[in-house]
Amino acid sequence: MKQNSLKAALANGEFISAPGVQDMITAVICNKIGFDFVYASGYWGTASAYGLPDAGIASYTQMLERVSTLARVADAGVIADADTGYGGLLNVHHTVRGYEEGGVIAVQLEDQEFPKKCGHTKNKRVIPMADMVKKIQVACEARQNSETVIIARTDAKDPEGYESAIARGQAYGEAGADVVFVEALHTEEEMRDACSRIKKPMMVNMADGGKTPILPAKTLQDIGFTIAIYPAMTSLAAAAAAEAALINLKNNGTSLSPAIPLFSFAEFNELIGFPEVWEFEKKWT
Repeated sequence: MKQNSLKAALANGEFISAPGVQDMITAVICNKIGFDFVYASGYWGTASAYGLPDAGIASYTQMLERVSTLARVADAGVIADADTGYGGLLNVHHTVRGYEEGGVIAVQLEDQEFPKKCGHTKNKRVIPMADMVKKIQVACEARQNSETVIIARTDAKDPEGYESAIARGQAYGEAGADVVFVEALHTEEEMRDACSRIKKPMMVNMADGGKTPILPAKTLQDIGFTIAIYPAMTSLAAAAAAEAALINLKNNGTSLSPAIPLFSFAEFNELIGFPEVWEFEKKWT
């Protein structure tokens, strides 16, 4: 487990900004910049690893491998999206244990039906509130490490309405969730109201291109949020950069362009760990 304690940060009233990390190249760049916590998104982890949509297609085993690798590479503590827990109550228990053993410090579970969908897309459906309350209770009891944080997400706003989402958030907090996450709020007014009515640390999704307005960290903190995740930012930035570079190559027949910045290959060799390889070879070969 990473040294950074999310539970301690929550207890100290710190505001946490956690960028999304979709692959290990982004992970080592995050290590360079320096973050206490990063976010492993189901959407972007599935897209980057398998080129598939976030629609319940990737399995528990596939996502466990992905988040465990990230926990090994990242210097920051990993907050991981675990979708619905990949099934019923026994699956939730198994998922929490597996993610803990993989090095994750916070497990996020949501109340969608399986197969789930990205929280900022259409046609979401949610399970009964009582069923999700049991999932949260099982998740909390499954923890083997007192540092593990359970995050309860509700996707009820679109299919059932705002008041249902608030009621669910309140119930999930009462069931033992350490953090509550009301997904896809549409306005700043809704964001403020949710934070005032749910008496738990609150997480907000700053999903670029999504339904929730993107606000500065200071504003989010003033509203009452404790954690802000940015799951799409690095992925969309990488996609835009790759597209620009590929267009330049196709049109101009070269990788070189003053308009296309490229990360230093020499520096990336260092970030990825080649100096250790060279030292090993110097000693043993």
